[in-house]
Amino acid sequence: MSSFLEVGAKAPAFSLLNQDGETISLKDFKGEKIVVLYFYPKAMTPGCTTQACGIRDSKRKYTSKGIVVLGVSPDTPDKLDKFRVKEKLNFDLLSDPDHALADAYGAWGKKKNYGKEYMGVIRSTFIIGKDGKILHVMPKVNTKTHHEDVLEWIQENA
Repeated sequence: MSSFLEVGAKAPAFSLLNQDGETISLKDFKGEKIVVLYFYPKAMTPGCTTQACGIRDSKRKYTSKGIVVLGVSPDTPDKLDKFRVKEKLNFDLLSDPDHALADAYGAWGKKKNYGKEYMGVIRSTFIIGKDGKILHVMPKVNTKTHHEDVLEWIQENA
């Protein structure tokens, strides 16, 4: 289990496939956009759906602030596409099947559910500045208010 990246650290670069099988890279946004990179355990589960739909419904606010949102899970591009279509999501979902990106950001680790311990994605969010450095880390995320929490932080700090 790795620890979360620190504010001010250089964000680990990535190139992952999205729901359409296209490669999306962090460098695509450098100097252009603030990136909200959020890690979630599994597409089409209740908490992940609530979180994604909140972001979907706030898309105009994110765009107006020069923010791009990218969701990351271990799901395949195929499953991400089904999730995107089913929930009418309007942002990219990235496939991290070997959880290498989650590992690099510290979003892969020990979890507990019903008394069982296992390794998995830790629901967390990283706000990355236009310069490619971590501006803010949200190590615990409330799926119902995530979209508002991110916007509130950006309003106050970015």
